[in-house]
Amino acid sequence: MYGGDYNPEQWPESTRLQDLELMRQARVNLVTIGVFSWSLLEPAEGQFDFAWLDSVLSSLADAGIGVALATPTASPPPWFTLEHPDALPQTREGVRLVHGSRDTYCVNAPAYRSACSAIASELAARYAFHPALRLWHIHNEYGTWCFCDHCAVAFRDWLRLRYHSLDDLNEAWSTAFWSQRYGRWEEILPPRATQYLRNPAHELDYRRFLSSAMLDAYREQRDIIRAAQGAAEDSVPVTTNFALGSWVPVDHAQWAQEMDIVSIDHYPSTVDSALAEAAFAADAARGWAGGGDWLLMEHGPRDSPLMEQIALQHIERGSRGALFFQWRACRGGAEQWLRALVPHEGPDSSMFRRTVALGARIASLPRISPARAEIAVWYDEQCSWALQATHFLPVKLDYEAEVLRCHSTLESAGHRVDVVPPNASLDPYRVVIVPCAYMLSDASVAALRAFGGQLIVGEWSGAVDEHLRVRATPPFPTTPLTADLLALAQ
Repeated sequence: MYGGDYNPEQWPESTRLQDLELMRQARVNLVTIGVFSWSLLEPAEGQFDFAWLDSVLSSLADAGIGVALATPTASPPPWFTLEHPDALPQTREGVRLVHGSRDTYCVNAPAYRSACSAIASELAARYAFHPALRLWHIHNEYGTWCFCDHCAVAFRDWLRLRYHSLDDLNEAWSTAFWSQRYGRWEEILPPRATQYLRNPAHELDYRRFLSSAMLDAYREQRDIIRAAQGAAEDSVPVTTNFALGSWVPVDHAQWAQEMDIVSIDHYPSTVDSALAEAAFAADAARGWAGGGDWLLMEHGPRDSPLMEQIALQHIERGSRGALFFQWRACRGGAEQWLRALVPHEGPDSSMFRRTVALGARIASLPRISPARAEIAVWYDEQCSWALQATHFLPVKLDYEAEVLRCHSTLESAGHRVDVVPPNASLDPYRVVIVPCAYMLSDASVAALRAFGGQLIVGEWSGAVDEHLRVRATPPFPTTPLTADLLALAQ
């Protein structure tokens, strides 16, 4: 798959016709449509306008270009937020955010979930069997935080299912500290702004809850689409694009089990670290997919050899293709100066010539199956969450940086490496390395103890359990993961 996000609604018909020809030149075979189109598809509540989308999809089908059709629910239209101000997100400090950007929603607001189901149902009914359709793209980069009263009610419901009793919750959260013991479920709120440090176990569970709530929202739309497709053997796969970063309250290892194809967006933090970060992101996505299909859904174009290197690196590590944000640079809006496959200068540019060259290169590639690895790096995103909770730590730990360092050091030493989540089988591996896993659940400790190969555990791993309670005795002997140790993993 080669192409990326395309926003034809931003352009006149003459530009759309030019885009079709340019896509043919670049051998683009998949574009993502409709990610932020809700206000055009449903200009007023219950009033739908699909004429422009019908025309665009038909033109793409005639040109032999496939479509990843998105549900536009990451950006509710102005009429919705005006009618349902309680469905706008609320910060920790109690500030209700207003319309005017993207991601202006609370995932737990009933009106928002109902509106999402309505637009997803209309799209599914109209386009489930469209000849251009290759992939369903639910929402966009789930990850919006909210601390409103809708979230408070849903959080308490989630806690009841997790702990069953207040006694168990109080024990898990160590609420004897600072007089925080709860006597009624109604006393529990989201971890909003408070006088001093918040309870770290409360904070961690809230991130778990947000991940669960967003996954429920994803499932609702996915199931609507699957129902519209029926039981056809050639039904179109459904996915959503994972935003990567320690700020995202999404447990991707858990979510991956609900995807027909795991999709990631990857934007390296610096040019110097781009290849190492891309290699790690690709291996993490492959680990989440657990042997299934995965795809680089978004990354940024660059007018440099790095663009081809990053794209091919993902494909060589198992991605079904390389898609970009975005096809054509937009004339206005907050992202008007972001790079694109077709820049503001148009097709007579070095950027577009690079786009064409990469398309030809990708079109010539066979389907690649990555070589089997004997070494795995253990990666649990919730460890990063645990370290971000507001509490005193005796040392400075950067979990994400340490895992990335271990991965890149092993690869530099010539090792083939997999990145595996806590729910993965460790049986295929000779060596498993656990970097700086400050928090290890009892289940994770049991899985690691059952591993029959060489287990190398970094310092501070397992210092606390899944409720952030200190273990009196570390579950494993730990050692500093020096470059020499990693290079010589035997």
